[in-house]
Amino acid sequence: MKKNHQFHLVDPSPWPIIISMIILNYASFLILYFNTNNSIPMNIFLLLILFTMFKWWNDIQRESTFQGNHTFNVTNSMKYGMIMFITSEVLFFFSFFWSFFHHSLSPNMEMGLKWPPMNIISFNPLHIPLLNTIILLSSGISVTWAHSAMMNNNFYKTKQSLMITIMLGLYFTFLQYYEYKYSPFCISDSIYGSTFFITTGFHGIHVIIGTMFLIHSFFRMQMLHFSNNHHLGMELSIWYWHFVDVVWLFLYMTIYWWGK
Repeated sequence: MKKNHQFHLVDPSPWPIIISMIILNYASFLILYFNTNNSIPMNIFLLLILFTMFKWWNDIQRESTFQGNHTFNVTNSMKYGMIMFITSEVLFFFSFFWSFFHHSLSPNMEMGLKWPPMNIISFNPLHIPLLNTIILLSSGISVTWAHSAMMNNNFYKTKQSLMITIMLGLYFTFLQYYEYKYSPFCISDSIYGSTFFITTGFHGIHVIIGTMFLIHSFFRMQMLHFSNNHHLGMELSIWYWHFVDVVWLFLYMTIYWWGK
């Protein structure tokens, strides 16, 4: 079909409605899990979410790589969309920090008029939290190296640095799992436990999503989908990873260090 503009009108796709229904059911079974401790249906729908995500990404990379639909104007609009998305994520985490400061700066009687509340043993910020900070800062350096190597058409260095970033992301997730497993408090221990696990937990989810984003970019690199002037998917994954880094720095300095 001929068109007189440089924008891509997306073909009808089943994935938006499918993933909407899957997420609706996932949320319902999550509530069921809280009451019955039966995680099997929730895990099934999680696998369906991952399957739908990769099928949807497959359609997008076909449109951009093989059909040539991602023109200059289209890629610009996608960059603006990513900027708006990251802005919304900043406001999302801002609400958690607002809750943290609201309760930590004026602890009420129920918390023993102190922060952390009475009988709460907080984490030592010089142990695993500091190691995780070093890991994420190092991953920020390696992912910047990947972008620089891509701009210089050095595919070997790009894949090498991307792999380093992915390994650091997985290592961060493992250490956070270890921290959660041996935590001296839980999510139901006062407002401190709720604020800590919700904020760090959502950040951990973002690290997992960012790692998946980078893995997807790595496999596309293997298939030679990118060049020095056409690597939007990789560039947006790098933006997202820098956002995850910055949020962790604020999180470490406030919840782990200042709020100890």
